[in-house]
Amino acid sequence: MWKHLFLTFLSLHCFCESKSTSQPNIIFIVADDLGWDDVSFHGSNQIPTPNIDQLANSGVILNNYYVSPICSPSRSAIMTGKYPIHTGMQHSVLMAGQPFGLGLQEKLLPQYLKELSYATHGVGKWHLGFYKYDYTPTKRGFDSFFGYWLGAGDYWDHSEQEPDGWGLDLRNNTEPVYNQWGNYRTNLFTDQALDVINSHNTSQPLFLYLAHEAVHSALEHDPLQAPENLIRKFKDTIQDEKRRIFAAMDTALDQSVGKVLAALKAKGMYENSVIVFTTDNGGPANGVSRNSACNYPLRGTKYTLWEGGLRGTAFVHSPLLKSKGRVSMDLMHLSDWVPTLYGCGGGNVSDLIGLDGVDMWPTLSQGLASPRKELVHNIDPVGWAAALRYQNWKLVVNASYGPDRDGWYPPPSFQQNPSRRLNFSNSAALNPSLKSAIVTCPPPPAKPAECGHKDGPCLFNIDKDPCEHTNVANQEKDVLEMMLQLLEKYKKTMVPIRNKPYDHQANPKFHNGLWTAWCDEAPSDKCD
Repeated sequence: MWKHLFLTFLSLHCFCESKSTSQPNIIFIVADDLGWDDVSFHGSNQIPTPNIDQLANSGVILNNYYVSPICSPSRSAIMTGKYPIHTGMQHSVLMAGQPFGLGLQEKLLPQYLKELSYATHGVGKWHLGFYKYDYTPTKRGFDSFFGYWLGAGDYWDHSEQEPDGWGLDLRNNTEPVYNQWGNYRTNLFTDQALDVINSHNTSQPLFLYLAHEAVHSALEHDPLQAPENLIRKFKDTIQDEKRRIFAAMDTALDQSVGKVLAALKAKGMYENSVIVFTTDNGGPANGVSRNSACNYPLRGTKYTLWEGGLRGTAFVHSPLLKSKGRVSMDLMHLSDWVPTLYGCGGGNVSDLIGLDGVDMWPTLSQGLASPRKELVHNIDPVGWAAALRYQNWKLVVNASYGPDRDGWYPPPSFQQNPSRRLNFSNSAALNPSLKSAIVTCPPPPAKPAECGHKDGPCLFNIDKDPCEHTNVANQEKDVLEMMLQLLEKYKKTMVPIRNKPYDHQANPKFHNGLWTAWCDEAPSDKCD
């Protein structure tokens, strides 16, 4: 009897405090390049996101949650539970013709979950390597994959253009898909996700990884793409054309979230599901990457180590959460998802060796204090730009990106009134933001604090100064010295970057117009 009671208690604890003894479904939704101010639950008064807001406001909004400043490093951390400095993914993104990927020695999230009997399905963006088939999703733990292997592409014809080639990038598992021309990519991936849910055998727990391209730029000559009916929704409210198209792209993303939620409910899976929503990095604001995202009032853009590049728009939603409808200010990093979801799925987190992530489920579900006290934003050995956090302190060294990326960039058409604080709290009445979900800061200084090679390190108190207005390195010298020593400690743990020179043999003109695993199909001397 006592053994039976103990096993019952253990199963309830291991399965995210599930209302049944079954393992929860895990729905992991990744937005691409979504800025801090691109959702109305953060106070945006330009772009309503009612479906995202509904889940965020009735779940746990993660307002002290950090991602990497660019795509591939973030996705490597999601998949491995490790900082990019520990997987060799800390420098730049993976370009189409580079013969490398996330190391095959790394165990990925779907592989961990398959050990717990999960069905694992990937939809959307991969961006962790494809030069050999062994690096592609269905070789790395996914039962199925429908999506693209590169970093971006045209939303309508599913091609990708890089400096050395242009070709189709859409796959069903490893097979090219030729018949989806004209099917808008956000809708296409949503439909695929719905097919996964609708056809799922509910006797088995589901892990669905839905990694949208939205709201990433498409091709260089046509970066912002959306259905005309969605663009027209903003013709009277957003004057700037680029921001108007961006808002339509964001709306398609929001509609996708609503459809996924409806499908889970219709299938009877919602009550035993955990839904994670996260961006992969901050938004490319101020026209960066020909985009029109917004991180205001946070400083900086995608690609930078400022809060605008790193503080991620994210939430977790689940009926299994014990404390919800709140904003969490507990420090969290996207590497924490591997141990958190592994434990949530019934795994023994103590079996996970060599991870940087920590199990955050007690923090997320019950509101207990975060076990995380520090994190590495990044250390790039090419130039040695670096940033890290310790409690409320943030160190930034060798980081300078120029006036187009180092400042504070309100959304187009926003007129700043210096007499009031900047908070964008006038959201649509249908989507009121939770208290503390909106970051408020005084008007920014005329000149940003400079932290480049010639300037010396910068220190910010993020609790008091989330918008990084004031460098306090000269006032807090003991803290600065402690942080610099911590940085040196992490430098000693780094592994070499995995980046390789571009291989022109990857050009789709050599492969029937496809981006493909060229080192398997037509190896060159640059293939290892």
